[in-house]
Amino acid sequence: MTRNELIKRVKETAYLEGDFILRSGKRSKYYLDKYLFETCPDILKALGKEFAKHVGNDVTLIAGAELGGIALAAATAMESGKNWVIIRNSKKDYGTGKLVEGKLNKGDVVLLVEDIATTGGQVLEAAKVITEAGAKVKKIVAVIDRKQGAGENITAAGYKFESLLTKDDLGIKD
Repeated sequence: MTRNELIKRVKETAYLEGDFILRSGKRSKYYLDKYLFETCPDILKALGKEFAKHVGNDVTLIAGAELGGIALAAATAMESGKNWVIIRNSKKDYGTGKLVEGKLNKGDVVLLVEDIATTGGQVLEAAKVITEAGAKVKKIVAVIDRKQGAGENITAAGYKFESLLTKDDLGIKD
């Protein structure tokens, strides 16, 4: 799938208009429903290929935060051949009670994939879990940057940030 085809597929699949409250608490007249594009095999496969381009030889692990980052991390892992982990939003109160599902080792170099970046709050929480475990976040890459502060917030926290697409690429005006 070409970049232009990916842009078209994501927008036609996941772009909704209305009155929405985002995770950040901000109100928006549009919503990008990540689950609508992440559950389409052709789009998910194309996103895995795009994310895999960010996996250098030094990256030892892919990570995605629950819930939206799980399919993206899995697709990236399948494309790159690297193992992957899930970063939970909170510890479960049963079983192992872990924040990280899968094997995250001290010293791992991690590509952290994200779905929609608005302010970067959720992905920064995931990055903190990774660094507190003694691993290094090489880069955070989102599918879509809404251009509402995520890049600045992530960079200010000391991480490198990129996105595959932006709201501008999708032709979205605020």
